[in-house]
Amino acid sequence: MFAAEIFMHRFLLSSPVRTLNPDEADWFYTPVYTTCDLTTNGLPLPFKSPRMMRSAIQLISSNWPYWNKTEGADHFFVVPHDFGACFHYQEEKAIERGILPLLQRATLVQTFGQRNHVCLKDGSITIPPYAPPQKMQTHLIPEKTPRSIFVYFRGLFYDVGNDPEGGYYARGARAAVWENFKDNPLFDISTEHPATYYEDMQRAVFCLCPLGWAPWSPRLVEAVIFGCIPVIIADDIVLPFADAIPWEDIGVYVDEEDVPNLDTILTSIPPEVILRKQRLLANPSMKQAMLFPQPAQPGDAFHQVLNGLARKLPHDRSVYLKPGEKILNWTAGPVGDLKPW
Repeated sequence: MFAAEIFMHRFLLSSPVRTLNPDEADWFYTPVYTTCDLTTNGLPLPFKSPRMMRSAIQLISSNWPYWNKTEGADHFFVVPHDFGACFHYQEEKAIERGILPLLQRATLVQTFGQRNHVCLKDGSITIPPYAPPQKMQTHLIPEKTPRSIFVYFRGLFYDVGNDPEGGYYARGARAAVWENFKDNPLFDISTEHPATYYEDMQRAVFCLCPLGWAPWSPRLVEAVIFGCIPVIIADDIVLPFADAIPWEDIGVYVDEEDVPNLDTILTSIPPEVILRKQRLLANPSMKQAMLFPQPAQPGDAFHQVLNGLARKLPHDRSVYLKPGEKILNWTAGPVGDLKPW
């Protein structure tokens, strides 16, 4: 789910929008692959990411003149960590760190999105997490299969290893789901991840998409692809590509504090409203916008990112610096971030 950076790079290498003449370029892209520093369990380890990013910027600013003309204002970076360029998986520490100072002028393409949050700066482009298109395609079942599961969720309710006291992980929302509905026959919820996970989502009416360590979740992609109405439990979340995907019309928003009332909220939705949401979810263009397919397809997530970048053009003349002018502070940030990669 963190692989969007890799696939975005592959797409751009062969995209017709790419130019090999830097003087023709509207945007400059630097692949850094910060999410490829992994734990033994295969999860991104964000703690060295600031050093990787600083080293990459040092390289391009030392070898070519283009970064220095704007100090990154015409550059974009893909940062699909939990809290984007704040580079930490725990919100409190991510807020304390803030966005890496050297990226303050760049455009950030990131999975993290939450209104009024220090880790989402103005002008960022929020994208869906990567989900494997081919794998999901192989698990499709007939469209007319009855949706016999009312509410479906598979995943953690507690993160004992990182939050032993409970209540911090998912701001307690997942714990509230489990404590209130583990014995409710309308709720098919469990920590087990069965081989039929994708098929089960296609048999469900509602799929819970609660926040985890961060507000975003791959379940948002999976729910849209499989036509399961996403129940979005993440206060102030900024969802991807709002101009292409009418989230208000296809999903159900539930405030984190209202999780104990989930059964009442969902059972009170009229059948005609459910059918309308399901019809919208059946639109192939909506599904396409959530995916990073290989090869790329018209209207997919790659093209949604390009649309977002295009809407920011032309660059205002004020972003171009005078010769010798400097705005960014290269020594700002934690001391550990300043070490060479």
